Amino acid sequence: MASTRLTPELLATSDVADSRFDCVVLVTNCIKNLDGNPGFSSLKETLTEYSQVGDLKELTVLHCSALPSKRLIWSPTGPINRDYDDVRRWSDAAEKGIKKSTALKCKKPLLVPVVKGSFEQSHRVTILGALQGLYVPIEIREDVPERAVKAEKLGVWFSDASVADKELLVCTALEEGRVVTRDIGGSDPERMAAPKVAEYVKKVLGGSNSDIKITVQSNVGELEKSYPLLGAVNRATRNLERHAARVLLLEYTGSGSTEENVYLVGKGITYDTGGHDIKAGGHMAGMHRDKCGAAAVAGFFKVLSILKPKGIKVTGSMSMVRNSVGPDGYVADEIVTSRSNVRVRVGNTDAEGRMVMADLLCYMKEQAKGVKNAHIFTIATLTGHAVLAMGPDYTAVMDNGPAKKKKMSQTLQDVGHSIGDLFEISNIRREDYSFHAGKSEYEDVLQCNNLPSSQTPRGHQTPAAFLILASGMDKHGIDSNTPIPYSHIDVAGSSGPFPGVPTGAPVLALSSHYVLPRI
Repeated sequence: MASTRLTPELLATSDVADSRFDCVVLVTNCIKNLDGNPGFSSLKETLTEYSQVGDLKELTVLHCSALPSKRLIWSPTGPINRDYDDVRRWSDAAEKGIKKSTALKCKKPLLVPVVKGSFEQSHRVTILGALQGLYVPIEIREDVPERAVKAEKLGVWFSDASVADKELLVCTALEEGRVVTRDIGGSDPERMAAPKVAEYVKKVLGGSNSDIKITVQSNVGELEKSYPLLGAVNRATRNLERHAARVLLLEYTGSGSTEENVYLVGKGITYDTGGHDIKAGGHMAGMHRDKCGAAAVAGFFKVLSILKPKGIKVTGSMSMVRNSVGPDGYVADEIVTSRSNVRVRVGNTDAEGRMVMADLLCYMKEQAKGVKNAHIFTIATLTGHAVLAMGPDYTAVMDNGPAKKKKMSQTLQDVGHSIGDLFEISNIRREDYSFHAGKSEYEDVLQCNNLPSSQTPRGHQTPAAFLILASGMDKHGIDSNTPIPYSHIDVAGSSGPFPGVPTGAPVLALSSHYVLPRI
């Protein structure tokens, strides 16, 4: 059911000595921040005494006789005022502190963020950092019951109790969105094969009281007719039911008049072998993470289902396909006509992500025509080049002309910076369109060259141009009578480490922009 809790229960308190909790995790950047609050006097005394013999620059576990649990975990942020510091100092410290509490087998930690003169959303980001540290992968929750929960409850200290209830609701919603994203994006290729993703989405977003409409498309013939580029990628598994493709269409309509229409297309490659251009030399490991774009779409809808923002309609799609190898698999040199009637020559079967999104982008374009305040996004772990260009912790975003006119990339960068979900801005240039122009009279568009994106100049920008050309979005630029804003989001770097736990990017940024101002 949609109401099933995916996170620990959050409890507010203004008493650091609250007996409901079995340890205190103190997160701040300076002991002086404890001045002026009588409730912190015992904590400051303990820390001051320890500082005479030890170093408080690192995480430290201390005995504090004034606390019912006697346990104080000091988890400092370090400096927060340098040119390169950002709000992640708070989430990093909270995650480290909460992980120490679980190592000590504490089941009801109390998180105490003491924020003075720092980033605007430091308190919220600290809570989210702690929740990140308490995530348990779905395979463990299902298969290893004794490890299914790291913390039963998480207490959060507030200086102002009047804001606590709303803030904890927001943090719960944001984290449940990230949990859904992590569950789908991080799980192994059998646990989250396409049919099982559909089952999971219906479980966490469906139900009689849900505001989310879910449509699952599974008929192979209909998929190949409606989304021929996706159908080409699916050919290798079309007759293997446990791996066969699913397209999930999600819809949310908030109460009141609709002032904004958002369309999301998520890449959901459940496993990427590379296809017939196979990933050799050990490069296949970790390719179950190639579904993090579609996972983020589902995660965003989880946030919508909890917070129920007004005045917005969101339509989402998840292209769940396995890029396998087999006698029916698609190969380089094939020409496939897209939904928008564009003849696409396949250059590399390992560029399957853009194939499974292009026809859904075309579908969203059809829905968005003439609609008030429409904006389309593609979200994907699309290119290794994005990781090289931006680094492993940052989302790349780029706009078409109409989106650039409304400064969408800049907006996402700004809101992402404030919530710790960071973006770097790229631009789609004329060379990107030229790169994908058909090279002969046989084809209109070339899907890709035969090199990895990491070895291709502008390797994370050119796929956005392909998506625009193959979907027919090039007919809706700033020179059109029907311009449609479109932004491409590449989360290849920001989706999280492997091995490791996915981050849930870019759910926080999208929610901060589209959801939180409307609740």
